[in-house]
Amino acid sequence: MIELWEQVTLEQVANDVTVGHVGPMADQYVEAGIPFLRSLNVEPFNINRNDLKQISRDFHQKLKKSALKPGDIVIVRTGKPGSCAVIPDWLPEANCSDVVVVRANARIRPSFISYVVNSSAADHINAHTVGAVQQHFNVGSARQIRFRLPPLAEQDRILGVLGALNEKIELNRRMNETLEAMARAIFKDWFVDFGPTRAKMAGRAPYFAADVWALFPDSIGESGKPHGWKTSTIGQEVEVVGGSTPSTKDPAFWGGEIAWATPKDLSSLSTPVMLSTERHITAAGLSQIGSGLLPAGTVLLSSRAPIGYLAIAQIPVAVNQGFIAMICNKLLSNIFVWLWTHFNMETVHQKANGSTFQEISKSNFRPIAVTIASPEVLVAFNEAVKPLFDRIVSNVRESQTLAATRDLILPKLMSGEIRIKDAEKIAGAAA
Repeated sequence: MIELWEQVTLEQVANDVTVGHVGPMADQYVEAGIPFLRSLNVEPFNINRNDLKQISRDFHQKLKKSALKPGDIVIVRTGKPGSCAVIPDWLPEANCSDVVVVRANARIRPSFISYVVNSSAADHINAHTVGAVQQHFNVGSARQIRFRLPPLAEQDRILGVLGALNEKIELNRRMNETLEAMARAIFKDWFVDFGPTRAKMAGRAPYFAADVWALFPDSIGESGKPHGWKTSTIGQEVEVVGGSTPSTKDPAFWGGEIAWATPKDLSSLSTPVMLSTERHITAAGLSQIGSGLLPAGTVLLSSRAPIGYLAIAQIPVAVNQGFIAMICNKLLSNIFVWLWTHFNMETVHQKANGSTFQEISKSNFRPIAVTIASPEVLVAFNEAVKPLFDRIVSNVRESQTLAATRDLILPKLMSGEIRIKDAEKIAGAAA
């Protein structure tokens, strides 16, 4: 019975609750070595490999306290406080910084801890997140996370229900990685490498549909691009705008129904799809932003702190001053512009400047060159990649629904509001 489950704190079901390495790291990274996790590598239920750093084995051995092995649990302290994941088998050894490290004892499954922290412990984490400039969640507060502890057999049943939802979410994530890679490969072949034209020049056989193949020029001109294609600037081909922040001192501007984005809203995205924002403004707040409400389909590029977060908004949205927003209302589609920006990110960084932090201004961004193919090629490109992107969006929406169901089930199970059989029905319907 749930009412008989013991009430415990996290430190009572752990052999150790400690903190990852604290201190400067920039001069310790090496080309190949031991994986070193930072907060950006830890997502709810998942360790991602994005910009995964490496350290030398010697330095890893010096940081014994923060050494990781499969089955350890890591909880983000800063950035996305409370995001929690179990170290997977594909990381047989690793090290870390900026996370709380939990080593479970025999009374609890590591995965059960990750569900508790990511779901039912959210209120505790929010209440104990501190810091004016950079919010963080400390190890002492982590030790005091309280929850009911089912017997191991009951934990396994709960994990079986929730795991089915997580497996589908993970499947969608991997599928989206593949779909995004396919879209990038097509863009690179057509508009970076000029593959079809070079293949024609070399007398090689067509490698996609003949009607599309026929649209590509037969030669490269003196400019280094296919004959008939022109060079323009991104500022001439899309509408480039920025944003601003309504006064936070005026409550009349905040808490409305209008989505308002900051780069933070893009920082946690695993795909280039923005479906929602953390904060919302009122119509009065929107009136304070010169660029107004941007249409769904706008390409968003974070322009500072840091430069490079990139997504296509799926909702009408206003933005703060940390963006270059590209409204694609001319020849180039938003999917083309998203991919073009990805492949020109090095140039974007080169155009940035600033004494306090690097920033790419709209005036420096607009002159960046873009190669414009014939309208027929651009139409064919959109027909090839739009189904890929639409599937990515569909998968993200489905995963959000699955995650919401997962996060609803555990607290209700822990409180006794629903039973395992009820949870199985809810999870089955969602999946």
